[in-house]
Amino acid sequence: MSHADDNDSTRRDFLYYATAGAGVVTAGAAVWPLVNQMNPSADVEALSSIFVDVGGLDEGGQLTVNFLGKPVFIRRRTPEEIEAARATSVSDLSIDRDSRNPNKPGTDASDENRTLDDDGEWLVMIGVCTHLGCVPLGDGAGDFDAWFCPCHGSHYDTAGRIRRGPAPENMHIPVAQFVDETTIQLG
Repeated sequence: MSHADDNDSTRRDFLYYATAGAGVVTAGAAVWPLVNQMNPSADVEALSSIFVDVGGLDEGGQLTVNFLGKPVFIRRRTPEEIEAARATSVSDLSIDRDSRNPNKPGTDASDENRTLDDDGEWLVMIGVCTHLGCVPLGDGAGDFDAWFCPCHGSHYDTAGRIRRGPAPENMHIPVAQFVDETTIQLG
């Protein structure tokens, strides 16, 4: 093999790599707008996180806010409600033993794993029955003095756990956190 053949081979390899690189860049430039259109629009992103002032909520009170098209129950529980929820052992939960809490993933449905704060005063959950998507009645309704879905008879306790009825799961907990003493951020 002569020196001229070696230069031709090097030049040919360079042309192959340059052409392939230009093709990849061109393909990426053509595909990017198609992929980018699938991202959420600015108005959807703006609604993906909301702040809720709970400073005026008295003990035993509940707010219902709309978040991502679903009701979210924010309850400031009484000491009696906390005691009733914490007295229930996970082994007593025959339908669902998962916390359904993305803030504490992979945990059991003990009351401590379902509340927003360590003291258990604040319970924040998506207010949708997990059976067929109805909105349960609150303020001491049902057999467990908490939430009851009259559509098909699902009874939830003071921690939002399914205790009786056709619902297969506990009410789900949204991503939430306190950003200061009186403001909860959802999302």
